[in-house]
Amino acid sequence: MTVLGICATVVLSALPALADEPKASDYSGISYMYYSVIVGILGWGVYDTFFRKS
Repeated sequence: MTVLGICATVVLSALPALADEPKASDYSGISYMYYSVIVGILGWGVYDTFFRKS
């Protein structure tokens, strides 16, 4: 049996388990918004602490 045949057997044996997997909701849009706000706040804190002239 070739490597391709072994890979195909593994994929085909996993398909019933993958077919019943419930689809989770996608929070990628709001997550990127939160991450950008957090990066902005942390970036401002670093700028304010180390680079701003007082």
